[in-house]
Amino acid sequence: MAANSPAFRAGQIVFGAAVVFFLVAPIIAILPLAFNSSVFLNYPIESFSSRWFVELQTSETWRRSIINSLIIGCGATALSTVIGTLAALGLRHARLPFASLLRVMFLLPMVVPAVVLGVGMQILYTRLGLASTYLGVIVAHAVLCVPFVIVSVSASLGGIDGSIERAASSLGANPATVFRRITLPLALPGVISGAVFAFATSLDEVVITLFVAGPNQRTLARQMFASIRENVSPTVAAAAFLLIIGTLCLAGLAGLLRWRQNRLAKAAASEAG
Repeated sequence: MAANSPAFRAGQIVFGAAVVFFLVAPIIAILPLAFNSSVFLNYPIESFSSRWFVELQTSETWRRSIINSLIIGCGATALSTVIGTLAALGLRHARLPFASLLRVMFLLPMVVPAVVLGVGMQILYTRLGLASTYLGVIVAHAVLCVPFVIVSVSASLGGIDGSIERAASSLGANPATVFRRITLPLALPGVISGAVFAFATSLDEVVITLFVAGPNQRTLARQMFASIRENVSPTVAAAAFLLIIGTLCLAGLAGLLRWRQNRLAKAAASEAG
């Protein structure tokens, strides 16, 4: 069968649609249950109500967990974005000794089981006095988020023409000026995308939080996990709805900023030509 035949293209479309449905179906299934008036998390929906969103606002436990997630998420995002961006800049240079080994070390948290990281961090934090502290949870989440920032920023740095930076240096700009005026603006879409991925990763993290966080650092994801274990309530669906919508909004914002940055870059290139 020819690769450009109508049957082949139709098969590609059907297969792609099936994969998308397989990935999105669980999300679509849980969202309507957030508006179910029943106390049971199941179908069919008896009637629509916003009572479970009111429960998120009025319950001290849920409200505290949302605040904790925002505090820890913002802290982990800021820390991992700075570390990941600097690491990507350092790993960009081929002259760096053991660059490949260092890159693998930075990306290890993506492949090492979260339970292993959680146990190791718990032992380390007990010795350092960081157990059950906000700083400890932020650092733990940042360890998980750094690889995503490195991958995203490295992809953006790979698309930068090095001759632009060399031209700025030849015109008298010092390395700090080149980074601030040339490298960072061109790599900004990757930095923003990495920050979005980092924030989403922090919001979704449960396993490591179970090991390093105390009762006062209970995040929204951990509270959802505890609620499922103790009593399955539609409040969990309402919290999941907020997480999903928030993540989609962040992803849309990152895509919009990337599109705007690419448009400005094309406009600048056309003017220069």
